[in-house]
Amino acid sequence: MVMAIRVHQPGGVEELKFEEVPLAAPAPGEVQIRHRAIGVNFIDIYRRTGAYPANYPFIPGHEGAGEVIALGEGVKGFKIGERVAYIGALGGYSEARNIDAASLIHLPKSISFDQGAAMMLKGLTAQYLLRRTFRVKKGHCILIHAGAGGTGQLLCQWARALGAKVIATVGSAEKSQLALAAGAHHVILYREEDFAQSVREITKGKLCDVVYDGVGQATFPASLDCLKPFGLFVSFGSASGPISAFELGLLTQKGSLYATRPSLFDYIARRKDYEAMTQDLLKAIKRGDLKIQPPDCYPLSEARGVHAALEARTTTGALALIP
Repeated sequence: MVMAIRVHQPGGVEELKFEEVPLAAPAPGEVQIRHRAIGVNFIDIYRRTGAYPANYPFIPGHEGAGEVIALGEGVKGFKIGERVAYIGALGGYSEARNIDAASLIHLPKSISFDQGAAMMLKGLTAQYLLRRTFRVKKGHCILIHAGAGGTGQLLCQWARALGAKVIATVGSAEKSQLALAAGAHHVILYREEDFAQSVREITKGKLCDVVYDGVGQATFPASLDCLKPFGLFVSFGSASGPISAFELGLLTQKGSLYATRPSLFDYIARRKDYEAMTQDLLKAIKRGDLKIQPPDCYPLSEARGVHAALEARTTTGALALIP
């Protein structure tokens, strides 16, 4: 038996129940790991509320880091005692869990468990957004919404290292300093300014090649006004609520734009892509293009408070739960 957070029905933070659950031996192809840190992400809120369906009851959490404590039949490439991290199936909010070996990566000793737990989902999201969905290069002008968030700060850092002109939006003056420190050249307080007009002024009317939007409802459709003709609108999250309707004719009206709604889980569905993306992420960290800041850590039993703060968008940077 292990302690874990379970959700028995969709709802608010009160549905996060801290309780004892059974843990079987790992099945063939699985590895059992003891968590040292568990990443907290907006997708966990979507799961809890039912916006992203799951079978009840379930243990939230798609990201974590820890040590291998048992191996299922046929597992190769991992040994008991090794340090690992993952992005994978539900089950992260627990002291220990079983997970498909194909979801694991070896965690370098230079990266702490809490950094490892906070880097997988956000780091690989930054990787596919900047290197695959739209391959950012020197000279590109990009707009990053929520530039002070966990993913936003990684996007600002990496995009600047790639030579892009980085414009970020944030929700407060305090957060603007975080985005600037992360690498943004310009920061816009989107709640106080017409951010599309500010982008036009910053770029002297040339606008952006791509907009990365993890906010959703609060920044749409104005994000489209920030793009130059044939620019790409990338919607990868909905922290303020989903975009409820999208009239395709807007893309024509605003300059023959492109739009996409990618998912990390599609990009890492093949093990070889997962490995390649992870290696690219680790190389960026080693080069110094990315600095994985230690996340704010809280006990696993306090998951309700962490969810409440994240949902209210009062947090900055990454968050982790410690069993």
